Amino acid sequence: MAAGLNQATSSVMLAAAIAVTTQTKADALLVYADLCQTDSELKAGPGESYKTILVTQKKDPNIQPRGRGRYLVRLPDVNLTRMGLVKMATVVSFSQGVLLADERFVFVTGVAGAQLDTIVVMTVGREFELLQTVGQPVLTEHVRRAVFQRVLNLATSLAAEGREGKAIGGLFVIGDTTEVLKASQQMILNPFHGYAEKQRQILNSDMAETIKEYSALDGAFVIRGNGVVVSAGTYLRPGVAGEDLPQGLGARHAAAAGITASTKSIAITVSQSTGAVRIWRGGKLITEIERAQRQPGSSLPGPKTEM
Repeated sequence: MAAGLNQATSSVMLAAAIAVTTQTKADALLVYADLCQTDSELKAGPGESYKTILVTQKKDPNIQPRGRGRYLVRLPDVNLTRMGLVKMATVVSFSQGVLLADERFVFVTGVAGAQLDTIVVMTVGREFELLQTVGQPVLTEHVRRAVFQRVLNLATSLAAEGREGKAIGGLFVIGDTTEVLKASQQMILNPFHGYAEKQRQILNSDMAETIKEYSALDGAFVIRGNGVVVSAGTYLRPGVAGEDLPQGLGARHAAAAGITASTKSIAITVSQSTGAVRIWRGGKLITEIERAQRQPGSSLPGPKTEM
């Protein structure tokens, strides 16, 4: 009975989202495809005048874009809030060139395992909480799109899973490594020193456990735009400060703001206290992706001042 009600609700919400997209002349419709029950729903309307972007956290081969102007965006299978899912999908879509600055989109989403129950209408770059891109260089300038997405996925998974059941923070700096290293100091022996580049490639599937293992080290991971990990445990000493940080953010976030203000890099931080993943560019906080609250009995701590 509940499954049938969920399916009926999802169908109604999807039809409403298609109507909103058409009537407002939005540029794109994003659909959380994991909550669609039938193949016909995945087609998500005629779409002649807008792009259709299917968003999934599953590895289901049946979830595929069909037809011109349709795209597929895969996200890591971690527990995100509704708005966290919206922002994560928007960032990945933007990094892949599927969404562009100033484009208006409709996103129909919901909680994983339930039904489509929320419709949002937003413009890329207009809402600060979503994605501040207008007036900035292209998000993945000097950084391969696949590399940016891989690091973002790793950071999000790290925020959700921690290490050995305990919450940990993290800082990843991607691109412009020559200038980044000029503003850095290696505080410990670099665990990546001496290995061949193909063994240090972030796109390799076996690098996820390596990154998790070294994430307990103080300092940052420094990664080339082509995906080669240069160092871990690197202390950043940027000579330029970023913009004023939101209240409650500490040294890790200040370092991310400063290094991106003084170099052409992108920084991704993981908050140890809240599990929030933040993206930094040009000294600014670009977007914040919230993790959904963990279930009672979790070993991860509640909110406090962030590092």
